[in-house]
Amino acid sequence: MAIAKAERLMNLALCLLGTRRPLSKRELRDSIEAYVEASGPGRGAASGPGKGAAGSDDSFNRMFERDKDDLRELGLVIETVENLDGEVGYLARRDSNRLPPITLDAEEAAALGLAAKVWQQARLAGAASGALQKLRAAGLPEDVDPYEAHGALEPRIPVHEAAFEPLMLACRDRRPVLFDYRKATAARPETRNVEPWALECWRGHWYLAGWDRDRGAERVFRLSRITGKVRSRGTAFTAPVPDVVTVRETVASWAGEIADRSALIRLRSGSGYPLRAKATAVRELGDGWDELEIPYGHGLDAWLVEFGPDVVVLEPAELRADVVDRLRAVAKG
Repeated sequence: MAIAKAERLMNLALCLLGTRRPLSKRELRDSIEAYVEASGPGRGAASGPGKGAAGSDDSFNRMFERDKDDLRELGLVIETVENLDGEVGYLARRDSNRLPPITLDAEEAAALGLAAKVWQQARLAGAASGALQKLRAAGLPEDVDPYEAHGALEPRIPVHEAAFEPLMLACRDRRPVLFDYRKATAARPETRNVEPWALECWRGHWYLAGWDRDRGAERVFRLSRITGKVRSRGTAFTAPVPDVVTVRETVASWAGEIADRSALIRLRSGSGYPLRAKATAVRELGDGWDELEIPYGHGLDAWLVEFGPDVVVLEPAELRADVVDRLRAVAKG
């Protein structure tokens, strides 16, 4: 249905842009195949009595009005013109729907090229490179290399999770979703009913922020913990979408980035470089171990578990207990 609607909107836009005079609803109905098919067998009896013709006309009128509103929302300027006979026609003048020339300097070109390069390994690679080619055709100087200014950088946003694409589309279309989610402390996944808001990459992992309907609260989900397929639901959002979705700040607080005290851990030598970068003090213990003092905030236990046997929590006792509980849950699963 989504593909059929997109094709119908494209055909309507081409008709309105290609005409030199206003086209009536009747003319548009006869010119666009999707409208002809939607009219059904009752269209031929439009001049005679019966509910079939009236129902067909009503169905077309509703479809046409929705399509016209969608095109206007997308930015197409559609004029409504009434002729001498009182018949209403529609057209989209090319001069009213033509974008000004695009001009980019070297810095802007480099920024766009870098953004396109970021998605090189992701499912959006084709769209990103296609957009860059369109910008070149629209005026990006041929002698400007978008990658030259940042040749030493190799930015990447890896997207290996199968849930990324359906969730990206659900965020765009504002469609609630269902998926099975396994928490770090749980042996088995649970079904989550979520209204998706935004996706964000943080420290090499993708996270989804949204409204958890069953819990009645905002939640953040790590995509690598989603199991099975993401299923769409044909219902509307029940909670308002905030103007600003702070995915990274929420995840950072859960990962111990917002800390109000310190923790003491043992770390195997030559490992755990993200922990070493956070450490406020490091002391060599010998025998292949170091002792680190790191900031301690909510959720630090979940992050320490990811380093497995390379980390041993010394204090505080509650952090050590939380890490042990998580490791036991993983072992059972």
